[in-house]
Amino acid sequence: MNNRLIILAIALVTFVSCATKEEPKKKPNILFIAFDDLRPELGCYGVNEVQSPNLDAIGNDGLIFDNAYCQQAICSPSRASLMTGARPETIGVVENYTYFRDKNPDIITLPQFFKQNGYETTYAGKIYHGKYNDPDLSWSRKAVHPKLDRIQTKGGFALKENQEFWEEDRAKMEAKYGKNALRNGLAQGPVCESADVPDYTYEDGYNTECAIATLKEMVSTNPDKPFFLGLGFKKPHLNFIAPKKYWDLYNEDEIPLAKFKDAPVNGAAMGLHPSFEMRARAGVPKQGDFDDDLARYLLHGYLACVSYVDAQLGKMVDALDEAGVRDNTIIIVWGDHGWHLGDMGIWGKATNYEISTRVPLMIWTPDMKADLRGSHSKALVELVDMYPTLADLAGLEAPSHLEGHSFSALIDNPNQEWKKAVFSQFPNPALREWAANPLSKGMRETYFGPLIEEVEEKIKEQMGDKWDRDLFENRLMGYGMRTEQYRFVVWKDYTIPSAEPIFYELYDHTNDPYETVNVADDNPEKVKALYAQFKKGWKGNLPN
Repeated sequence: MNNRLIILAIALVTFVSCATKEEPKKKPNILFIAFDDLRPELGCYGVNEVQSPNLDAIGNDGLIFDNAYCQQAICSPSRASLMTGARPETIGVVENYTYFRDKNPDIITLPQFFKQNGYETTYAGKIYHGKYNDPDLSWSRKAVHPKLDRIQTKGGFALKENQEFWEEDRAKMEAKYGKNALRNGLAQGPVCESADVPDYTYEDGYNTECAIATLKEMVSTNPDKPFFLGLGFKKPHLNFIAPKKYWDLYNEDEIPLAKFKDAPVNGAAMGLHPSFEMRARAGVPKQGDFDDDLARYLLHGYLACVSYVDAQLGKMVDALDEAGVRDNTIIIVWGDHGWHLGDMGIWGKATNYEISTRVPLMIWTPDMKADLRGSHSKALVELVDMYPTLADLAGLEAPSHLEGHSFSALIDNPNQEWKKAVFSQFPNPALREWAANPLSKGMRETYFGPLIEEVEEKIKEQMGDKWDRDLFENRLMGYGMRTEQYRFVVWKDYTIPSAEPIFYELYDHTNDPYETVNVADDNPEKVKALYAQFKKGWKGNLPN
C-alpha cells in the first residue's frame, strides 16, 4: 500500500471514530418549585374540589408521591433541613429564629452543592425561610427583577382600606403590648383579600415574573451552563390573599368543611395548639370555635390562593418550553408542610399529626418511561430525601453529611419495597408560639393569655405528677414516626437522648385514617414494638 492510501485509511478510521464517539451528556437543569402550607389535596391527588390544573399536569406526566413527609411542620426547620440534607436536631434548627448557617458554618447546602459542580444557581421567592437565605454560599447570581407597573402592597395588601387597617392595627398593638408584640406575629391585618388586580401585583405573581426573566437571561447568555433555579411561592400561607379571579373559581356555599373537627380521643393535650397563627388575623375570634360561615370563608381564601400559585407554576413551565430547555430539565415540586383547616378543631400547621406533616411531592424528568408517567408511589419518602435524589439524577456524588435517602430508583419502579418508617418532630405545640419558639412574656400579656392558660390546665389534668413547667415549655419534643400502617408519637425530653418517654400516641391508619382516636393504651405490645423500631432511627428504617 502506497503512502497516499495509508494516509487515506488513517483519515477514514479517524473520521469514523470521531463520528461514532458519543457527545458527553449535558448535565440536567433543575427547576425547584416550593409551596408554603400546601396540603397534598390537589386534582392529581384525587381531590376534585381544588382547581389545580398546572400542578395536576406535572403530576399526571411525572411521578406523584402519596406518602411524603416533612421533618418538622413549620417553615424554617423544614426548609433548613431539606436544603442542608440533614434533620432538624442535627443542624440545631427546631424553631423559626435560628439561622442554620450560624450553627453549621461549613455545611454544604443543596444549591451550594450544585454551584460547586458547575451550575448557575439562583432563586426568586421563598426557598429558605425569611432572611435566612444563605446569599453568599448557596447562590451564584441574583434574580432579574423586571420593571412592571405594580402598585405598592403594604402588608401584602393591594386594597387601600386593608393597608390602612394593617398600619393602624400594628400601631395599636405596639402601643398596648410593646415592640415585641409585632415580632410575636400580632397585628397581621385582615385574614383575606380578593382585589381585582393582575397576578403580578401580589408577591408570588411578581416573583414568577422574576424567575421567568432570570431563566431567559441565563439561557440566552450562557446556554451551555446548567442551572438550578428555585421558585418559591408563599401562598397558600396566611394571609389568604389572591386576585379576585381565583376567588371566582369557587362557590363558597359548596366548599366542604373539615370531616373531623374534634381533637383525637385520648390524644396528647400538648399535641394541639389554640390556633395562634390564625387568631392573630383581624376578623377571626380570639377565643372559641369558628362557626361554619367563617370556616367556609377561610377555606375559600385558602383554595383561591392554591389556584393562584398553581397558575404561576403554569407560567413558569410554559417559560421552560419557550426557552427550549424543557427536554433537559428536571422539575421537582414540593410543599414545606401541611396545614390544619379546621381538622382536629384547629387552624394552622405546627403539630405532629398526619394533616400537618404529610406534604405534596412530585417529580418530572425528561427521560421517564412513558408507561410510568402519571404513576403514584405509595413509598414512604421524606423532604430530606430530595437532596440526594437530585444529586443522583444529575450524576453527581452526594456529600457525606446527608441524612436522606435518594428516591431516584422509585422513578423507574414506583412500587418497590422502600423505607419502613419516616420521621418528623415538633416541640410542644400547645405551649410554644407558632414559630416553635418558647412562649414569650409578650404572648402571655396579649389576648393569647387566656388561651395559653386554658390549654395548660388540660395538660396538667392529663399529665398529673409528670407536669413540670420547664420541661413542658422548653424541653418537651414530640417525635412522630409514620409506618405504612401507623402514626406513632413519642413525647420526651429532647435535651436528654436517654430520657424515657412521658406519653405515647398511636393511630392506626388502616382503621382510623383521620387519627381520631389514640389507641396506645389499648395496644401496649404494639407500642413496645414501635418504640423499639423508633429507637433504630432513620438509619435503621432504610430500604434493604
